[in-house]
Amino acid sequence: MSTSLGAKSLRPLPPCTWHLSAVVVGEEIHQAEMKLLPTDGDIPAHIGGMTNFGDNVDDEWLIVYLIQQITKEFQDMVASIEDDDGDFLLIEAAKYLPKWLNPDTSVNRVYFYHGELHIIPLPQSPGDLSWLPASNLTISQVLSLLPIHSEKCLAAEPIRNAINRRIQSYPEKILNDQHRAYCYVPAGIAAVLKRRPDLLAPAIQAFYLRDPIDLRACRSFKFFRPETSVMALVTFTKCLYAQLQQQQFVPDRRSGFVLPAQSDQNFKAHSLGAKLAHGFEIMCSKCSQPLSSCDAGNTVTNDPLWEGFLNSLKKNAYFKGELEGSARYRELLQMAEIYFQQSVTRPKSSYTLCPGEQVMQLLQTQSYSVEELQKEAENLPPEDDDSWLNISLEELDQMLEEASGTKLLKSTPKEDEEEEEEEEEEDYDLQDMTKCMKAFISKVSSHEGAEVPRSSASSQVQFDVDSFTNALEKILGVKSDQLDSDDIEEEDDDLLDSGEEFLSKEENSEERVSAAKTLENIRDYMDQMDRELASTYIGKSFTKVTGQVDLNNPNLTKAAEAESEDYLNTLPVDVDLNLVENLLESYSSQAGLPGPVSNILQSMGLRLPDNKDNAT
Repeated sequence: MSTSLGAKSLRPLPPCTWHLSAVVVGEEIHQAEMKLLPTDGDIPAHIGGMTNFGDNVDDEWLIVYLIQQITKEFQDMVASIEDDDGDFLLIEAAKYLPKWLNPDTSVNRVYFYHGELHIIPLPQSPGDLSWLPASNLTISQVLSLLPIHSEKCLAAEPIRNAINRRIQSYPEKILNDQHRAYCYVPAGIAAVLKRRPDLLAPAIQAFYLRDPIDLRACRSFKFFRPETSVMALVTFTKCLYAQLQQQQFVPDRRSGFVLPAQSDQNFKAHSLGAKLAHGFEIMCSKCSQPLSSCDAGNTVTNDPLWEGFLNSLKKNAYFKGELEGSARYRELLQMAEIYFQQSVTRPKSSYTLCPGEQVMQLLQTQSYSVEELQKEAENLPPEDDDSWLNISLEELDQMLEEASGTKLLKSTPKEDEEEEEEEEEEDYDLQDMTKCMKAFISKVSSHEGAEVPRSSASSQVQFDVDSFTNALEKILGVKSDQLDSDDIEEEDDDLLDSGEEFLSKEENSEERVSAAKTLENIRDYMDQMDRELASTYIGKSFTKVTGQVDLNNPNLTKAAEAESEDYLNTLPVDVDLNLVENLLESYSSQAGLPGPVSNILQSMGLRLPDNKDNAT
C-alpha cells in the first residue's frame, strides 16, 4: 500500500524556485522535490512538496531528517510535515504528549524550527492570551509567533528524544539500508539501471503487484529479450530486495526464461533477473502506446520552458566547453533533459511520462553494447550477504523491546534445557501478572481508549484514595469515614458498622437511618445472589479460597458437611488465582501466535514464558 507525505516550508520567500532533490539509489522515493507554491488564502507563498514512499517506512523518516536538517541550516525557515495519518510525529511520541494535545487541537501547532520540534501550546492562563491566540491558529500567526516565543514553544525533551531516535542514524543509514546482488537480466534493463537506478522501484512494484492479466504480456517478451541477458550487480534497498527475493515465482516456459536447478550457485541471480525482467516488461506494456522516435526526442524540447532552462545551463558552463554534438555533450544534454522532466514545474495540462514510457525513451535514445556489458560482468565486485533476511526469536524480541522502549521480563537461556525450565519456573512470579492486570483495570479510561500502565517491575501502581472515596460518597450518599475496604463484602460490613455508630450518635437523623437500611439491603441482596450462583455451573467454575478451611481435618470436614451442604460453595472466590488461570488458559489457546493476553501483558512490559507442557 502506498502512502503519500507532504512537507512545507512556511517562510515567506522571494519569487524564485528552490529545489530539494533526495534521489537515493533503489529507493521507493523517486524524488522528494520542493517547489515554490503561490499564496493560497491565508497561507503565504512557501516551499512545499509531496512524495510517495510506498511500503518502506524508513523513507518517510529520511524525509523527516532532510526537513530537520534544512531548518537547522536555514534558521529563518518554519517547516511542517504530515502524511495520510496526519501529524505522524505526534503519533511517534504519543506516550509523552500532554493531555490537551489530540488530532483536533494539533492543527497548525507542530513545526520544525531551528532544527528542533516545536509545539505551540494552548493558552493556560489569562497571561498567555497576550501572545497565544484563544482561537485556532492561522499560518500567518504561526510565522509571527515562533521567532519571538520559540523557547516557550519548544517541545518537551521526551517528545524530541522520541523523534530524534528515529532519525539519529541518518545519513549513515542510507548506505546501510542498501543491498547489492547479482541479477541475470536482459541487456536493456542493465543499460537502463546504469543511467536511471531510480526506475528499479516502479519495476519491482509492478512485479510485486502483478495479476494474471499483467502476466499475459510476459508470455512473449517484446521489449526485453531473454537471450540478451547479462550478469549485472544491482543495488537495491533492503525493502525492495526483500520484496523481490521472498516472492515465489516460476516464469512461464513461453517467456524464454528458464531457471537453473536450485542447487546451482547462480540460481538466485537468475531468479532475481527473471523477476526484474517481468517487472520491467509489465511496466512498459501498460503504456498507452509505444513512443515513436520523434516523440521520444521532442517530449522535452517542445516544452516552452526548455529553451530558457537550456540557456541557463549554458550561461553557467554546465557543458564545460564541450563541442555541441560531441558524445560528452550529448550525454550531458540527456542528463539535463531527464532532470528537466522530473524537476521543472510545468502546467497541469503538460504531458508527463510514466515510468514505463521513461524506460522506452531511454531504450530509444541511448545506445548500449551487449558485448561491453558482458565484459563488465566478468569484473563485477562481490555481492552482499543477505543473511539479514532471517532473524531469530531473540533478535525479534530485542527489536520489539527497542521499539516499545520497555524491557520484557524473561529468563536467561541456559545450555541445558532442564536447567532453563527450572530457572524459568523459579524466576517467574505470577504475582507480576495479577499486579499488572489490577493496575490496568484501575486505570481511568475514556472514549479515546484505555491507558496502559507502566511495568509493575519498574514502578508501583499509584491509587488516588481521595478521588475514589469522593466518587463513592456521591454514589452512596455517605461520608468518607464510612468507606474503608476494597472487597465488596468487607466494604458493606465497614459501612454498616460505621453507619450504626453514626446512628447511635444521631438517632434522630432519618437520612442516616435510610442510608444504613439501604446498605443492609444491598448486603442481603448480594448474599442471596451468591447462594443462588454457588449451585450453578458458573459458581462451581470459580476456584474458592480453600486455604481458610483445613480440609485435611476430618472432624472439621464432617462438621462442615453436617452443618450445611453449601458450606464449601459459600467460600469466597480466589480472585487472583482465577485471574491467573484464565489468563494462562487464554494464552495457551493462542498457540504461540499474537493474542489479547500476550498483547496486553507485553504492552505493560511482562512476557509470559512459553507453554512447554503442550509442546510437541
